[in-house]
Amino acid sequence: MSENVVSRMEGSGKLKKSLRLLYVYALATGAILTFIGYWDGIFLTGAGPATFLSFALMTLMVLPVAYVYCELTAMLPNTGAELVFNTIGLNKYWGFFSAWAIMAAWIAVPPAAVMGILEWINYAFRLELSFATIVTVAAVVLVLYTALSLSDIQLSGQIQTFMLFSALIGVTLTGIIFLFSGHWSIANFSPFFQSAHAGGGAAGTGGIPGWIIGTALIVTPFFGFETVPQMVEEGDFPIKDTSKAILGSVLTCGALYVFFFFALAGMGDWATLTEGGTNAPFVAIKVIENTFGWYGYSLFFGVTAVLFTIGTCILGFWISTVRLMYAMGRQGFLPKIFSKVNKNNQPIVPNLLVLGLSLGAIFIMNAGTYLEDFFTVMALSVAIAYSITMISSIKMANDHPEWDRPYQLKGGQGFRWFAFFIALAIAVLCALGLPIGAWISWGWYMLFGLVLILYMANFRWKHEPIWMITPDGEKEF
Repeated sequence: MSENVVSRMEGSGKLKKSLRLLYVYALATGAILTFIGYWDGIFLTGAGPATFLSFALMTLMVLPVAYVYCELTAMLPNTGAELVFNTIGLNKYWGFFSAWAIMAAWIAVPPAAVMGILEWINYAFRLELSFATIVTVAAVVLVLYTALSLSDIQLSGQIQTFMLFSALIGVTLTGIIFLFSGHWSIANFSPFFQSAHAGGGAAGTGGIPGWIIGTALIVTPFFGFETVPQMVEEGDFPIKDTSKAILGSVLTCGALYVFFFFALAGMGDWATLTEGGTNAPFVAIKVIENTFGWYGYSLFFGVTAVLFTIGTCILGFWISTVRLMYAMGRQGFLPKIFSKVNKNNQPIVPNLLVLGLSLGAIFIMNAGTYLEDFFTVMALSVAIAYSITMISSIKMANDHPEWDRPYQLKGGQGFRWFAFFIALAIAVLCALGLPIGAWISWGWYMLFGLVLILYMANFRWKHEPIWMITPDGEKEF
């Protein structure tokens, strides 16, 4: 590291290189592994009996983007991912915009996820929690996550690994039970394309157009592999092996989604499972209770497929958000204090900010539909960030073919363009499925980002320019 780089690092904390590859895989897979036992009604409402096909297609569509991330992560192994890739490949404005967009999705996860846990507790134990109780329990859970995130990263990796594999076992076992229960029928897959989107409503007559929109929105259960680059500075394994965590997380979750929703869709007709296309949650739990009468097993499934899947999702995105904010502080996009760390080498201010935003969002969520609308734009935000990153990879390949690429991307520029058009198509289709409330929420968030970037450009960057470490050494942007 050059003397100039060392001087720029002064005042910034250092992340500890101690994460095993298994823990990075678990953190990424846990982030991807969506609330499978909670959102099942949303997926079935949008994509109907063909939901399993949607997941299969989305797995194939996301993989090219993931391959490009494998190349970029190994070539530019610095915390920050989209911030780093797109600042170096394009410029600091695109770097900020893509990071700001992806952070919109990540920040929305903790408060919405905690509410999912509380909704499951309400349903499973037939409770009617008051607003005060909900806020209190949510606050306690969020504080516990803050404490965990501020602890040694190894502890987070161990807890994430336990929750992840417990969830994989619980969901797989339940899918097998559905398939061999005697209640599963292929007749429930007819008509195959049913959706409440594209005007389908309660009748589910959205057909193929509605199914296409529902499929595009299923990108939400796949974003999370991009959390791997956020932990790249903490991995104690060869940089090339990051591809195993990125691709492994996508393939693991894709296979589980396809299998489980094939098994679940055969347990009843579309109208019954979705309660008339209303996005009603806990479809699998209701099937277990109403079809089998297994209340005890429904609690087991709830713990593994709701509590643990949500728990892994919160932890994966919490840690990633903290590291993205840390990188923004270190590289000059946010105040330097964002890059300070504690004795466990964990960023302090980003953790406290995520806690504060999450607590505030709990109140907003219960006061109206703002955060619910905001949560629905996650898919669009992620697809936009992916699209920008694909363009950046294309430009870097053109401008710097000499840069060492420890992970060799097969297909070259043709493959990068292919990945870009996939990401762009997903973004367009997601935009078509957003309600007006979601657009308003997204607009306010992006407006705040615009104000922030204008302030930085007109004041701070004139004295403290953005800098990045590239294969050619440190450069200002």
